[in-house]
Amino acid sequence: MSTWTFDDIPDQTGRTVIVTGANTGIGFETARMFAVRGAKVVLACRNLSKGECALKRVVDEKPSTLPTMEALDLADLDSIAAFAERFTATHDRLDLLINNAGVMLPPLLRTKQGFELQFGTNHLGHAALTQRLMPLVLRTPHARIVIVSSLAHHAGHMAFDDLNWNDRPYNALKAYQQSKLANLLFALELQRRLAACGSGVLVTSAHPGWTKSELQRHLRPHERVMASVLNPILQLGTFEGALNTMRAATDPNAPPGSYWGPARFFGHKGPPVRARIDERAQNEETAKRLWVETEKLIGLRFELPSRP
Repeated sequence: MSTWTFDDIPDQTGRTVIVTGANTGIGFETARMFAVRGAKVVLACRNLSKGECALKRVVDEKPSTLPTMEALDLADLDSIAAFAERFTATHDRLDLLINNAGVMLPPLLRTKQGFELQFGTNHLGHAALTQRLMPLVLRTPHARIVIVSSLAHHAGHMAFDDLNWNDRPYNALKAYQQSKLANLLFALELQRRLAACGSGVLVTSAHPGWTKSELQRHLRPHERVMASVLNPILQLGTFEGALNTMRAATDPNAPPGSYWGPARFFGHKGPPVRARIDERAQNEETAKRLWVETEKLIGLRFELPSRP
């Protein structure tokens, strides 16, 4: 098995990159790697104080192009609109949109517009961001969109009759699994639609395996005990976890719709390789239904160009 490492990341000079959730975890490492490789990086962060600290750490790496930090709250459609407006007013290209930010296993909380927090942030927020930035992506040659999903998508189920947990007793794990399945359904459907209209934009996905991150902050006591046992065995550092995103984002041979994750221990550890996508995520009818529901919920339509 060939090993793909940081040294395999191609030079990114001249490319503009947005990384959501770049203040911590694999988002920070992804932003840092892009900056070190020469890209113009925008760290899109909800927590501005943590974002400023992350920005300073990246600047301390002395990249050839200075990164910037922008406020972005994916749990607020108004914040997403404002971010996209600022970005498109000050940039003429977007080579890479890394939809990385996420929330995992909180108690029942809701976004500003009333969506269940995990579905609203992990899927709907990134879908709205992608829609608002799509005109700029389409104008940028060789642009790529990367959506970070999870091994949890294998257990996901799209409850179309109650996507936002308005009518059922809340189950944080099932809500997280649904949001991660939605990530892959959306990524594959977006790639199909872009290909159908003749666009060269590439959509890929990745998962970080079992990576150390702040996502575990919402674990309940018994889950923390389990994590304390499994972490030393399975857990990757954020650098290694971010390599999966970097391969999805920069490997020149990455196929459209490809999904990348760690090679060993059932996708938990090891170098980034092609990962298995659950058959539910490959169901085109489910993807189309999610697409329609997503457009209704975020109040936006994906206006893709007709094939020339």
